[in-house]
Formats: sequence, C-alpha cells, structure tokens
Amino acid sequence: MANAYLQGVEISASQFLDIFHHYDNDGNGYIEGKELQNFVKELQQARKQAGLELTEQMKAFVQEYEQNADGKIGIVELVQILPTEENFLLYFRQQLKSCAEFMQAWRNYDADHSGYIEADELKNFLKDLLRKAGKQYDDKKLDEYTCTTLKMFDSNNDGKLCLAEMARLLPDQENFLLRFQGVKMTKKEFNKIFELYDQDGNGYMDENELDALLKDLCEKNNKVLDPSKIPTYKNAIMALSDGGKLYRTELALVLCADDD
Repeated sequence: MANAYLQGVEISASQFLDIFHHYDNDGNGYIEGKELQNFVKELQQARKQAGLELTEQMKAFVQEYEQNADGKIGIVELVQILPTEENFLLYFRQQLKSCAEFMQAWRNYDADHSGYIEADELKNFLKDLLRKAGKQYDDKKLDEYTCTTLKMFDSNNDGKLCLAEMARLLPDQENFLLRFQGVKMTKKEFNKIFELYDQDGNGYMDENELDALLKDLCEKNNKVLDPSKIPTYKNAIMALSDGGKLYRTELALVLCADDD
C-alpha cells in the first residue's frame, strides 16, 4: 500500500502517515539505516512505475541518502520530500522557526496548563497556524489534520501530546528538548533540584536562578548538553514562564521524567 501511495501525484495527510509508519519499522520516530535504504530504493521504483519524474527535492534526497548507510530522517524531513497535500507540517516550520517560539506557542495553547496539548487545544493551534499561513481550510480538513497530528506524535496513544511529543515538529537542530531527554529526573530528584536553585524560596525561578541551574547541568552532563548553548536553552525554557517567573510545573515539563 505504501508503494502505491508513493506513486501519487499528491499524497493525503493520512497516506503520508501510513508511508512513514511503513518504513519506520522499529517505531522509534525515524526512518534510518536499512529502513532508509529501502525507502530510497522503493521511492525511485514507485515514481518510475507511475511514469513520474523525481522532483528536485527527491533528487537531492536520493543523492544524499542512496549510499549513506548512517542516514536518518524524521517526519519533518520526510514531509519536505513527498508531495503531501496542504502541507500543514511545513506551515509549522514556517511560522515557528525557533525553540523559543515553539515554547511560547505551547504555553499559549496548553490553555488549562495541564502539561499536555489535548485534541481541542491542538485543533485551535492548527486553525491559527493555517490562518497565519494564509491557507484555506474547512472543518472537515481541520479535523483530519488534528487527527493525523495526534497519530503522528502521540507515542503513548493517550489522545494528547506532551511537550516532547509535540516538539518532534521542530527540526532536530532546533529541538533542544531532544538533548534534555538524556538528563530527565525522577519527581523526587526534580523537587530537590528546584528547591536548591530557587534560592529565595519564593516558589519560582527567575532568569538568574535558571542560569545557575543550567550551568551546573551542563557541567555534569557535558556529553549530552552543550555549555555554549546555555543562552539558547535558557531563552526557550523562560518562554514557558509567567512574566519571568518560572514555576515548578513549567520547569518540570523539561526536566521531570514523564512516567515518574
């Protein structure tokens, strides 16, 4: 079925999702190694069978990955290759270009501050995204986009997106949350850390207190976190704050393990 979809002049959002899941055999969120080699081969075969030329994006992709056994692509990279209709994932990239912008959007659309974007909140987010991009849509299409986005990124199938799941819409180089996955803490550890760095005990961290915490985290985890990126980390995390006050629940989204 995925091979037939690759022959399409235009691929629907749901067909795109089927293609991604077909080639992401191990379900880790990436098409890599042998998976990627198979995709490159079958993409070329499918376009040839359909009598279609490779697009310029496809040609560049094939040239980069055909002989690259160590290659790896995620959903956002794949969506730039395939001719997906009404490409709402690319609208996201165009409207939210940095991690700080993403974090600010998260804060705006997590209306109940639950730490999750639920279906109705996600629908509002996508509606505004399409409006900003100047794209036409109807309620049926918006429902399809909402459903497809949940299916793409809701890794534990709980019907809502946590911060790390939603952040997969960002390109890897902008997604500092990928690095912070390697320093996640238990709730008990996190609470101790928060109390230690909330030096004045007022229940929130300001920018200076967060800066001290990040410097120590980078020093202890220098193989995972990049000390030169501290300003970037800080700006992005402070985008979750309430007027410069970073409360425990907001910082927990970045540092506290989800399953604890």
